[in-house]
Amino acid sequence: MSYEFITYEQKGRIAYVTIDRPERLNALHPPANAELHDAFTRFNEDAGAWVAILTGTGERAFSAGNDLRYTAERDQSGGQEDANARYARAPFGGITANFECWKPMIAAVNGYALGGGLETAMACDIIIAADHAELGLPEPRVGLYAGAGGVFRLPRHVPTKVAMGMMLTARRISAQEAYRIGLVNEVVALAELMPTAERWANEILECAPLSVRASKQMGYQGLDWPLEVAMSRNYSEAQKHNASADRIEGPRAFSEKRAPNWTAS
Repeated sequence: MSYEFITYEQKGRIAYVTIDRPERLNALHPPANAELHDAFTRFNEDAGAWVAILTGTGERAFSAGNDLRYTAERDQSGGQEDANARYARAPFGGITANFECWKPMIAAVNGYALGGGLETAMACDIIIAADHAELGLPEPRVGLYAGAGGVFRLPRHVPTKVAMGMMLTARRISAQEAYRIGLVNEVVALAELMPTAERWANEILECAPLSVRASKQMGYQGLDWPLEVAMSRNYSEAQKHNASADRIEGPRAFSEKRAPNWTAS
């Protein structure tokens, strides 16, 4: 697929996905969602890409969420099927539903992350925010609700009462408040946003990739079970790790006092 509303670039083991609709505050409509889904599927299936960083173009917005202007224009047209109808099945943001990826993904939030923008960021594993960013789920103020996972993910990311306070008032919070409540991992000046996201990515790359993927899968899936059940279950990424050369390489490199040579195999 060729991209019109996003860009995709790979440098070394890191894939960079950038939402590129700054004239709409990087708001997402069905074609953009389809492109994001294609890009993240490409990342997921590429054996040479081990970490992804998602961000937005410009200094104002990571993503302002659903493109309500596009939605209104479509509704005013009578809801007729158009050339974009085939994109309707793509998950919002490409990754908020029906997308299984055990490779780590980092959101570099360069401005507003509102509604679907925050939902997309929360679908990533780590969130780095610029210090001027604002985050929130404002959907009730326009007669909607955060149905692309926001109402389910936010109470899993922060204490329930904090999540309810945000969702029921539809208020925005600052990046500093998001850090205080544990919604983001780090807050930095805008100029340091991408270097910081890359620092996190490179720290991940120092680890065995199959160990990282097993840790991600077990960490998330284990939340659905009581501790004893979670510890007794079989996990596909753990099985891949256990059968890998990297499992042997790690202890060997440690004993030989050298850096390990990870191969993800």
